[in-house]
Amino acid sequence: MSKATEGPERAVNGLLSVAQLLEEPRLARLYTFVLREGEVTIDDITSKLEMPRTTAYSDTGTLVELGVLTRDDDQKTHTYSAVPITLTATLDGDEYTVTPTLVAAFGRSPHDQDLDHLIEKYGLGKLAAALTYAIPYVNGNMSERVAARELDLQYAFGVAVLQALRDVVRDMETVDPYFENIRDAREHPPATEE
Repeated sequence: MSKATEGPERAVNGLLSVAQLLEEPRLARLYTFVLREGEVTIDDITSKLEMPRTTAYSDTGTLVELGVLTRDDDQKTHTYSAVPITLTATLDGDEYTVTPTLVAAFGRSPHDQDLDHLIEKYGLGKLAAALTYAIPYVNGNMSERVAARELDLQYAFGVAVLQALRDVVRDMETVDPYFENIRDAREHPPATEE
């Protein structure tokens, strides 16, 4: 690897890769599927994600180019593995770490109307905030009523979002190597403006 691809260049390319995953739910879903499964083939992708073969080839190619998947060409049937990603952003002293769990939640949004509505109405930032409340909710350390109120969501909608994120948290806590870096709203409440 040349020195030019280390340091700032690598960091910015990583940032752009994470941004791409958080722009296209289909890519996010494919990425987290490969991360959960470990090593997959195109046949695995097409059958388990019910994805057309041409789309599977195109999307895995895109994810390989982004550097978030690797392709093993040693066998006749190529296999793909995920490269765990993490991105920590600090803005005015408030820090948030993007991990595969947020990518998984975003990837589920087209298949979950509550997550889709949350993103459509409030944006990806609200999904990230909701995830920080879903963790203590899943662990039994925060009631859904408190979490919905803190998220400033209508109670029934807030509960639906927390329940959708409960499934994401349970699915990802054992496969996301950076899961412990996700902010827990009970331990680190979001900063409030004074």
